[in-house]
Amino acid sequence: MPHYVRFRLDDDAVAALGALRARLREAGIDAPPTGTGPGSCRSGVAPDERPDVTVAAAAAVPRPARDALVAELRLVALPALWLATLGSVTGDDERLVLAAVTDPEVLAVHTAVHDVLAGRVRSPFAAHLPGSWLPHVVLARSRPAEAFALLHPVGSVRARITAVELHDTRTGETDILT
Repeated sequence: MPHYVRFRLDDDAVAALGALRARLREAGIDAPPTGTGPGSCRSGVAPDERPDVTVAAAAAVPRPARDALVAELRLVALPALWLATLGSVTGDDERLVLAAVTDPEVLAVHTAVHDVLAGRVRSPFAAHLPGSWLPHVVLARSRPAEAFALLHPVGSVRARITAVELHDTRTGETDILT
C-alpha cells in the first residue's frame, strides 16, 4: 500500500475547494467529499476527505527516509499555491483537477522532498517525480467535460501550505512532518 507525501492546505482554501466540489456533487457529478477533517483516503470513501496536493508517492517510505524528510523540511519555507487552471492530468482522463501555477518556490520544495527521498523509498510513483509532477487538487472523479463546463471560468484559489504530511494508505494514519 502506498505512502503519500502531501501539502496540507489552509482552511480558507479547503473551504473554497470544498464549495467547488459541492457544486459538482449537486449536479450529480462524482466529486470527493467536502469535509475539512484532518485526514483523507485516496479511495474517496472517507467522509471527511480534505483537499490536498500530493508531492511524492511511493510503495513505502521507511522511518529513515521519513526522519531525513522531517530534517530537510525544517530548512525550507512553505510557499502558497495558486490553484488556477481547470484540466486533467496525464493518464487520468476521468478526473477534473484544479492545477497550480508551478512557481520557483513551489518547485524548490518539491525538489527538496525528492532529493531527500531519492534512494531511500521503495517504488516511487513516476507521476510525482520532478519533471512529471503537476500540483493539483481533484475536483471531479467522473464526467470531466460536464464538470469543466459547470465550473468554467473558475476563480483562482490561493492556498497556503500549512504543513507537509505523510499519509499511509495501509493504516489510514496521517503524520504531520512540519
